[in-house]
Amino acid sequence: MRAIFIRDGNIFTTGFTRMSQRELGLWDPTNFEEPIALLELDTSNGVLLPYYDADANMVYLCGKGDSSIRYFEVTEEPPYVHYLNTFSSKEPQRGMGFMPKRGVDVTKCEIARLYKLLDKKCEPITMTVPRKSDLFQDDLYPDTAGPDPAMEPEEWLDGRDEDPILISMREGYMPAKSRELKVARKNVLDRPTTRRSMSTLDTNSLPVSFGCFLFRLHMLHIQNLIYCLVTVFTEINMTHLSLIDFTLSCCCINISWLNCSSNIYLAFLPI
Repeated sequence: MRAIFIRDGNIFTTGFTRMSQRELGLWDPTNFEEPIALLELDTSNGVLLPYYDADANMVYLCGKGDSSIRYFEVTEEPPYVHYLNTFSSKEPQRGMGFMPKRGVDVTKCEIARLYKLLDKKCEPITMTVPRKSDLFQDDLYPDTAGPDPAMEPEEWLDGRDEDPILISMREGYMPAKSRELKVARKNVLDRPTTRRSMSTLDTNSLPVSFGCFLFRLHMLHIQNLIYCLVTVFTEINMTHLSLIDFTLSCCCINISWLNCSSNIYLAFLPI
């Protein structure tokens, strides 16, 4: 049999009936003749271990050798003890531990965390309340008892009584980071532009059509020059080639000639 005090001063108990059925009860400490509430559960030999959450006024019942956890809510209205739900697993538990409320994860709306003792491991079990909002839930996390004691042991032995020092659970709340999609738009007008004169203009950076036009125009001038040179060669003596060579060098053209069978072949290359 187990008994715990709840926040309104009443006593919550677990035990057995005369027919070996497990039951729970709610009692007034000033009157044990009749219970406030009495509820029969099932038939089993395992002792029900109650774990009380004073903030939510809930009781978690864990039976030794069972594979389920039942939880109830205690209210001031009949039937005073309301059944909520049952958590079931495959492996039976040898024991159970309950974490203090200040250790739960408030960002995931976790209201309780129990540690289930098995044969070779300890399995954590979390109790959460589904909420769509990512904000701090004030109704789920009222101020809870902090780690600092309200008085010294000697004061308690002298008969003094004090309420626990409460702390806020909001300090443990970490808001979720929202991922924002950022698009960087570049303005083409912001690019630095450099002005280059036509004398230093690179034909490779020009469009293909304009570059081809310049090349054809250049070749046309060279063809006209070659025609003029061939006409001059047929009319003047070969001793005057030095003068022609000097003229071509001024035009930035290198010329070589070959006299073969009264035919003159010209090969020219840009300097």
